Amino acid sequence: MATSVAKGAAVTTAITDDRPVILQVLHRMGVGGAEVLVDRMVRNMSDRFQFVIACLDEVGTLGEGLRTDGVQVVDLKRGPGLDLQCARRLGQLANKIGADLIHCHQYTPYFYGVTARGIFGRLPIVFTEHGRHHPDQRKWKRVLFNRIADRSSDRVIGVGEAVKRALVANEGFHEKRVGVIYNGVPLAPIMEATADREGVRREFDVPQNGKIIIQVARLDYLKDHITAVRAVRELTTSDALVYWLVVGDGPERAAIEREIQTLGVENVRLAGERSDVPRLLRASDVMLLSSISEGIPLTLIEGMAAELPIVSTSVGGVCEVVQTEKHGCLVPASEPSRMSEQLKRVLVTPGLATQFGQAGRERAIQMFDEKKMHQHYRELYDDAV
Repeated sequence: MATSVAKGAAVTTAITDDRPVILQVLHRMGVGGAEVLVDRMVRNMSDRFQFVIACLDEVGTLGEGLRTDGVQVVDLKRGPGLDLQCARRLGQLANKIGADLIHCHQYTPYFYGVTARGIFGRLPIVFTEHGRHHPDQRKWKRVLFNRIADRSSDRVIGVGEAVKRALVANEGFHEKRVGVIYNGVPLAPIMEATADREGVRREFDVPQNGKIIIQVARLDYLKDHITAVRAVRELTTSDALVYWLVVGDGPERAAIEREIQTLGVENVRLAGERSDVPRLLRASDVMLLSSISEGIPLTLIEGMAAELPIVSTSVGGVCEVVQTEKHGCLVPASEPSRMSEQLKRVLVTPGLATQFGQAGRERAIQMFDEKKMHQHYRELYDDAV
């Protein structure tokens, strides 16, 4: 792997061996779906490609980990508003390392990647859209920019069919130019993790006969934990042995804590960011996702690999991961009573959780193994370069 650099510094190390150089561009390398995907790509595809990571806003936890392991991770220190100097620094970085391809994750990094390439630039760009904002609306300025910026050597990827449809309808990309590569996760660490039910319950002060609803998601408004708080309140008023274990951190933590306190919900455990998610999944009873917008959520795939029944909102690409009444139950977004009803149904109906969990595990293996995803990106890189 490439040589690491000091925090916030420009890259001083050019790439010298024969592997194609892929410059990954993201907002930051914190703990999130796109960031985990990039982290895994770098760690598992370096036999064929050399990777350098450019973060527009900050390095983040995963970025620091990659730096420790010898990967060049650069903080471009983007300023507020439209920062053309940031685009210039990105272009200089691409030239310095001799990048063969820029892979941009989410739309803003794509915008800066295209701007860094310049009007007459030939450097191919791969743009992967991992999810959509809410509400998802068509913006004519974006459509015009995307039509002008697109090159025949570029590749546009949605992580699911719902994301692809949004890229065509709301971003103006031509349908034939947009492909789909489903997100994948490393399944073996989850399926082989120890089911430490007793230990996890002791750690989080949950009775040994208590049921754990686990939610693994960044504490962001798009994940709508507030609806989950209200659903859990309804559920725990009739069943005091149900506990909600929330794994993740983010800007909405204070608002979530206020809602928990206001509603007097006691059976909640805010675990923060964790490095032992497979262990927590294997100790839980149901996986919950309350988002108002999603691409292909990795957390649901992880839950299915752990044989957990799923209760999730039916948004974005969730329906491409979970088939309702086969792998779990899907409910409308922002409806806590419907969510509470389905959580209770899965917890109390004999055999239903096991039925959903076993079917979900098989679907995760068939469709969402990261080895398949990596192979698709290898082929994409080879073709683009």
